[in-house]
Amino acid sequence: MSERVSIAQARIDRAPEVLKAYGLGSCLAVSLYDPEAGIGSLGHMLLPCRPEKTPLGSESKYVDTGIYQMVDELVRAGANRERLVAKITGGANMFETVYQTLINSIGARNARSARVTLAELGIPLLGEEVGGNRGRTVEFDLASGNMMVYCAREVGQISI
Repeated sequence: MSERVSIAQARIDRAPEVLKAYGLGSCLAVSLYDPEAGIGSLGHMLLPCRPEKTPLGSESKYVDTGIYQMVDELVRAGANRERLVAKITGGANMFETVYQTLINSIGARNARSARVTLAELGIPLLGEEVGGNRGRTVEFDLASGNMMVYCAREVGQISI
C-alpha cells in the first residue's frame, strides 16, 4: 500500500506502507525513521522556518517546526527517539533569477533549516539528494527505510 503526502503535510505509518511525495521543487521532503520499530514519517514542507507570530496548527508547512512535530508524533506512536534517523530530498532552485542565488534560494534555505534542526535534535542525517534545478518525486519505504528519489529531466532513480 502507498499513501500520498501532500504539501504542508506529514504522515506517520508503519511497515509495509510506502509514503510518497510528488512534485517536490523548492519544497523539502524529510523522512524520519526508527528502523527497529519499522515506523516512520514523511513530511512535505514548504518553507524553512515558522515565523514567531504564525498561529499554531500550520507546523507541517515549515521545515523547523514540522520536524519537531514529526518527532513528537513518532514518539507518541511508539518510536524510540534515540533510534531515529533522517533523510532529505528536494530543495531545488526551480526559478533561478539574477536576484536569487543557489545559496539563498528557498530550496537551499529549506535544506539548511533541516540540517540545523536535525543537528539540534541529535538525529543523524543519513542521506540527502537536494539542490539543483529539477523537480523530484520521492517514495519512502517503511519496510526497509529506503527513500527512492525520481528526478525530473533525468532517466532513472536515486536511492538514499
